Amino acid sequence: MNRKRVLIGALAVGWLTVLGGLATSAQDSGARKYDVAVPGGLAFSEFRGYESWQTISLSRTDRFVAVILGNPAMVEASRSGIPGNGKPFPDGVKMAKVHWNPKPNALFPTATVPGDLANIDFMVKDSKRFADSGGWGYAVFDYDGASDTFTPGTAAGSPPQGNDAKCGFACHTSAKGRDYVFTDYGKR
Repeated sequence: MNRKRVLIGALAVGWLTVLGGLATSAQDSGARKYDVAVPGGLAFSEFRGYESWQTISLSRTDRFVAVILGNPAMVEASRSGIPGNGKPFPDGVKMAKVHWNPKPNALFPTATVPGDLANIDFMVKDSKRFADSGGWGYAVFDYDGASDTFTPGTAAGSPPQGNDAKCGFACHTSAKGRDYVFTDYGKR
């Protein structure tokens, strides 16, 4: 009887290991995105978990609909009034801006909803690491739906991007008085 229990226990552990591996594999089916990095700068893996960060604000241009997300430190700083209160963001805050091509909602045609994923922009405040770009590191990762992969943005992209951690600095200098951040936390 003891032998039978040990065998059943071993089989159960084996199946749980296989199922756990399948679940991990399913969770990491997009793991390729965490392998890409901007040369000389930010890696996508530095923003692992961005998918569950809180919303700071929304954005809409003639090309994209976007959501701006923040890690807990960014949300806390934003709720405190930064950057509108003139204070700088603390080191460690991170933002992700997810861009989709807009499309009309099939059930409510006057509403615009996210269509195909276009790219994801990231920012991180690290005043030592990125001292020469206002304390911020930037990255743009373009999405290819056919291969389900991300690649660093390039000068050939739309919009053109520098291919390093300073890729967003030139654009963000117009917001220097707001610690290089355009976005305000949306009131709820």
